[in-house]
Amino acid sequence: MNDYDTGKSVEVCFSPALYTGFRNDDAIVVVVDILRATSAIITAFMNGVRRLIPVATLEEAREYKDKGYLVAAERDGIVRDFADFGNSPYNFRREAIENRDIVYSTTNGTHSIMIAKESYRVVIGGYLNLSALTDYIISENRNVIVLCAGWKNKFNIEDTLFAGALVEQVLQNQNFMTICDSTHAAIDLWNLARKDVLGYIEKAAQRQRLKKNQLDDVLEYCHTTDLTRCIPVLEEYYLTKLDVK
Repeated sequence: MNDYDTGKSVEVCFSPALYTGFRNDDAIVVVVDILRATSAIITAFMNGVRRLIPVATLEEAREYKDKGYLVAAERDGIVRDFADFGNSPYNFRREAIENRDIVYSTTNGTHSIMIAKESYRVVIGGYLNLSALTDYIISENRNVIVLCAGWKNKFNIEDTLFAGALVEQVLQNQNFMTICDSTHAAIDLWNLARKDVLGYIEKAAQRQRLKKNQLDDVLEYCHTTDLTRCIPVLEEYYLTKLDVK
Protein backbone atom coordinates (compact mmCIF):
# COMPACT_ATOMS: atom_id res chain seq x y z
CA MET A 1 0.00 0.00 0.00
CA ASN A 2 1.36 3.46 -0.90
CA ASP A 3 0.54 7.03 0.05
CA TYR A 4 -1.82 7.49 -2.88
CA ASP A 5 -3.99 4.36 -2.63
CA THR A 6 -7.03 6.52 -1.90
CA GLY A 7 -6.77 8.38 -5.22
CA LYS A 8 -4.66 9.39 -8.19
CA SER A 9 -1.69 11.55 -7.24
CA VAL A 10 -1.33 15.20 -8.16
CA GLU A 11 2.22 16.53 -7.95
CA VAL A 12 3.96 19.75 -8.96
CA CYS A 13 7.63 19.74 -9.93
CA PHE A 14 9.01 23.27 -9.66
CA SER A 15 11.99 22.77 -11.98
CA PRO A 16 13.38 20.29 -14.52
CA ALA A 17 16.36 19.85 -12.19
CA LEU A 18 14.01 18.17 -9.69
CA TYR A 19 12.25 15.91 -12.19
CA THR A 20 14.17 12.72 -11.40
CA GLY A 21 12.64 12.79 -7.93
CA PHE A 22 9.12 12.96 -9.39
CA ARG A 23 9.49 10.74 -12.44
CA ASN A 24 6.67 8.26 -12.92
CA ASP A 25 6.44 6.73 -16.37
CA ASP A 26 2.78 5.82 -15.82
CA ALA A 27 1.82 9.45 -15.19
CA ILE A 28 0.58 12.24 -17.40
CA VAL A 29 3.14 15.04 -17.39
CA VAL A 30 1.88 18.57 -18.03
CA VAL A 31 4.73 20.77 -19.24
CA VAL A 32 4.23 24.43 -18.37
CA ASP A 33 6.25 27.42 -19.63
CA ILE A 34 3.79 30.30 -19.48
CA LEU A 35 6.21 33.03 -20.62
CA ARG A 36 6.33 31.99 -23.38
CA ALA A 37 6.96 28.55 -24.87
CA THR A 38 3.87 26.56 -23.95
CA SER A 39 1.60 29.54 -24.60
CA ALA A 40 3.19 29.80 -28.05
CA ILE A 41 2.83 26.07 -28.72
CA ILE A 42 -0.87 26.14 -27.85
CA THR A 43 -1.33 29.19 -30.07
CA ALA A 44 0.41 27.48 -32.98
CA PHE A 45 -2.08 24.63 -32.84
CA MET A 46 -4.98 27.06 -32.47
CA ASN A 47 -3.78 28.59 -35.75
CA GLY A 48 -3.49 25.36 -37.68
CA VAL A 49 0.12 24.16 -37.43
CA ARG A 50 0.31 20.49 -38.42
CA ARG A 51 3.14 19.34 -36.16
CA LEU A 52 5.76 20.88 -33.90
CA ILE A 53 9.06 19.03 -33.56
CA PRO A 54 10.75 19.92 -30.25
CA VAL A 55 14.53 19.71 -30.18
CA ALA A 56 16.82 20.34 -27.23
CA THR A 57 19.74 22.10 -28.93
CA LEU A 58 20.29 24.90 -31.39
CA GLU A 59 22.57 22.60 -33.37
CA GLU A 60 19.67 20.22 -34.01
CA ALA A 61 17.41 23.14 -34.93
CA ARG A 62 19.98 24.42 -37.41
CA GLU A 63 20.30 20.97 -38.99
CA TYR A 64 16.54 20.88 -39.55
CA LYS A 65 16.71 24.37 -41.05
CA ASP A 66 19.35 23.17 -43.49
CA LYS A 67 16.92 20.41 -44.52
CA GLY A 68 14.27 22.98 -45.40
CA TYR A 69 12.11 23.01 -42.27
CA LEU A 70 10.60 26.11 -40.75
CA VAL A 71 12.33 26.70 -37.41
CA ALA A 72 11.36 28.57 -34.26
CA ALA A 73 14.42 28.97 -32.02
CA GLU A 74 15.42 31.30 -29.21
CA ARG A 75 17.75 31.52 -26.26
CA ASP A 76 17.20 33.94 -23.40
CA GLY A 77 14.19 35.24 -25.30
CA ILE A 78 16.16 36.33 -28.38
CA VAL A 79 15.43 34.85 -31.81
CA ARG A 80 18.43 33.01 -33.27
CA ASP A 81 19.80 34.41 -36.49
CA PHE A 82 18.99 31.29 -38.55
CA ALA A 83 15.42 30.91 -37.28
CA ASP A 84 12.15 31.85 -38.96
CA PHE A 85 10.40 32.57 -35.65
CA GLY A 86 11.07 33.16 -31.99
CA ASN A 87 8.77 31.89 -29.26
CA SER A 88 6.26 34.68 -29.00
CA PRO A 89 2.70 33.45 -29.50
CA TYR A 90 2.27 36.36 -31.91
CA ASN A 91 4.86 34.83 -34.24
CA PHE A 92 2.54 31.96 -35.05
CA ARG A 93 0.03 33.61 -37.36
CA ARG A 94 -2.28 31.33 -39.28
CA GLU A 95 -1.10 32.56 -42.68
CA ALA A 96 2.50 31.68 -41.78
CA ILE A 97 2.03 28.24 -40.22
CA GLU A 98 -1.23 26.58 -41.23
CA ASN A 99 -0.69 22.94 -42.27
CA ARG A 100 3.07 23.30 -41.83
CA ASP A 101 5.60 21.45 -39.66
CA ILE A 102 7.80 23.62 -37.43
CA VAL A 103 10.92 22.66 -35.52
CA TYR A 104 10.95 24.26 -32.08
CA SER A 105 13.77 24.93 -29.63
CA THR A 106 13.62 27.22 -26.58
CA THR A 107 15.64 28.01 -23.48
CA ASN A 108 13.51 26.05 -21.03
CA GLY A 109 10.33 24.59 -22.52
CA THR A 110 11.66 22.10 -25.04
CA HIS A 111 14.16 20.72 -22.52
CA SER A 112 11.27 20.00 -20.17
CA ILE A 113 9.34 18.22 -22.91
CA MET A 114 12.29 16.02 -23.75
CA ILE A 115 13.10 14.92 -20.20
CA ALA A 116 9.49 13.78 -19.68
CA LYS A 117 9.10 11.95 -22.98
CA GLU A 118 9.14 8.46 -21.44
CA SER A 119 6.01 9.16 -19.38
CA TYR A 120 2.56 7.81 -20.28
CA ARG A 121 1.80 11.06 -22.04
CA VAL A 122 3.32 14.54 -22.24
CA VAL A 123 0.81 17.35 -22.73
CA ILE A 124 1.31 21.09 -23.07
CA GLY A 125 -0.45 23.38 -20.62
CA GLY A 126 -1.22 27.05 -20.22
CA TYR A 127 -4.01 29.37 -19.23
CA LEU A 128 -5.15 29.27 -22.85
CA ASN A 129 -6.33 25.64 -22.47
CA LEU A 130 -6.81 25.44 -18.69
CA SER A 131 -10.35 24.02 -18.59
CA ALA A 132 -9.75 21.57 -21.44
CA LEU A 133 -6.60 20.37 -19.71
CA THR A 134 -8.45 19.90 -16.43
CA ASP A 135 -11.19 17.90 -18.14
CA TYR A 136 -8.66 15.75 -19.96
CA ILE A 137 -6.72 14.91 -16.81
CA ILE A 138 -9.89 13.97 -14.95
CA SER A 139 -11.14 11.83 -17.83
CA GLU A 140 -7.84 9.94 -18.03
CA ASN A 141 -7.90 9.25 -14.27
CA ARG A 142 -4.15 8.81 -14.02
CA ASN A 143 -1.45 10.19 -11.76
CA VAL A 144 -0.40 13.64 -12.95
CA ILE A 145 2.81 15.63 -12.62
CA VAL A 146 2.85 19.32 -13.51
CA LEU A 147 6.39 20.05 -14.69
CA CYS A 148 7.27 23.73 -14.50
CA ALA A 149 9.93 24.64 -17.06
CA GLY A 150 11.26 27.34 -14.74
CA TRP A 151 14.30 29.31 -15.81
CA LYS A 152 17.53 27.41 -16.46
CA ASN A 153 16.61 24.79 -13.85
CA LYS A 154 15.54 27.41 -11.30
CA PHE A 155 12.11 28.00 -9.76
CA ASN A 156 9.97 30.69 -11.34
CA ILE A 157 6.77 32.44 -10.31
CA GLU A 158 4.72 32.36 -13.50
CA ASP A 159 4.83 28.60 -14.08
CA THR A 160 4.16 27.86 -10.42
CA LEU A 161 1.12 30.13 -10.40
CA PHE A 162 -0.37 28.27 -13.33
CA ALA A 163 0.44 24.94 -11.71
CA GLY A 164 -1.52 26.07 -8.67
CA ALA A 165 -4.49 27.11 -10.80
CA LEU A 166 -4.52 23.77 -12.61
CA VAL A 167 -4.07 21.43 -9.66
CA GLU A 168 -6.64 23.32 -7.58
CA GLN A 169 -9.21 22.49 -10.25
CA VAL A 170 -8.11 18.87 -10.64
CA LEU A 171 -8.25 18.27 -6.89
CA GLN A 172 -11.89 19.27 -6.80
CA ASN A 173 -12.53 15.84 -8.33
CA GLN A 174 -12.74 13.17 -5.65
CA ASN A 175 -10.65 10.70 -7.65
CA PHE A 176 -7.52 12.84 -7.15
CA MET A 177 -5.53 13.68 -4.04
CA THR A 178 -2.15 14.97 -2.98
CA ILE A 179 0.33 14.70 -0.16
CA CYS A 180 2.88 16.69 -2.17
CA ASP A 181 4.20 19.81 -0.42
CA SER A 182 5.01 21.55 -3.71
CA THR A 183 1.41 21.02 -4.85
CA HIS A 184 0.11 22.71 -1.71
CA ALA A 185 2.66 25.50 -2.10
CA ALA A 186 1.62 26.11 -5.72
CA ILE A 187 -2.04 26.34 -4.69
CA ASP A 188 -1.17 28.74 -1.87
CA LEU A 189 0.79 30.96 -4.27
CA TRP A 190 -2.08 30.89 -6.76
CA ASN A 191 -4.58 31.89 -4.08
CA LEU A 192 -2.32 34.76 -3.10
CA ALA A 193 -2.09 36.04 -6.68
CA ARG A 194 -5.38 35.05 -8.30
CA LYS A 195 -7.22 38.37 -7.81
CA ASP A 196 -4.53 40.25 -9.76
CA VAL A 197 -2.30 37.80 -11.58
CA LEU A 198 -0.72 40.37 -13.88
CA GLY A 199 0.04 42.58 -10.91
CA TYR A 200 1.67 39.69 -9.08
CA ILE A 201 3.65 38.74 -12.19
CA GLU A 202 5.44 42.10 -11.95
CA LYS A 203 7.63 40.37 -9.34
CA ALA A 204 8.69 37.65 -11.79
CA ALA A 205 12.21 37.72 -13.18
CA GLN A 206 11.00 36.59 -16.59
CA ARG A 207 8.58 39.49 -16.73
CA GLN A 208 11.55 41.83 -16.26
CA ARG A 209 13.64 39.99 -18.86
CA LEU A 210 10.84 40.36 -21.40
CA LYS A 211 10.45 44.04 -20.56
CA LYS A 212 14.18 44.65 -20.96
CA ASN A 213 14.10 43.06 -24.43
CA GLN A 214 10.82 44.76 -25.40
CA LEU A 215 9.09 41.38 -25.65
CA ASP A 216 6.45 41.92 -22.97
CA ASP A 217 3.53 42.57 -25.31
CA VAL A 218 2.38 39.00 -24.66
CA LEU A 219 1.82 39.20 -20.90
CA GLU A 220 -1.93 39.65 -20.93
CA TYR A 221 -2.44 37.16 -23.75
CA CYS A 222 -0.40 34.44 -22.02
CA HIS A 223 -2.59 34.84 -18.92
CA THR A 224 -5.90 34.71 -20.80
CA THR A 225 -8.00 31.74 -19.77
CA ASP A 226 -9.74 29.21 -22.01
CA LEU A 227 -9.26 30.46 -25.54
CA THR A 228 -9.17 26.90 -26.87
CA ARG A 229 -10.13 23.29 -26.19
CA CYS A 230 -7.02 21.99 -27.93
CA ILE A 231 -4.21 20.27 -26.04
CA PRO A 232 -0.84 19.71 -27.73
CA VAL A 233 0.43 16.20 -26.99
CA LEU A 234 3.75 14.48 -27.66
CA GLU A 235 3.57 11.56 -30.10
CA GLU A 236 6.92 9.88 -30.66
CA TYR A 237 9.19 12.80 -31.64
CA TYR A 238 6.62 15.50 -32.46
CA LEU A 239 3.74 17.42 -30.93
CA THR A 240 0.30 17.11 -32.42
CA LYS A 241 -3.17 18.30 -31.40
CA LEU A 242 -5.77 16.63 -29.22
CA ASP A 243 -9.17 18.30 -29.19
CA VAL A 244 -11.13 17.85 -25.97
CA LYS A 245 -14.93 17.93 -26.29
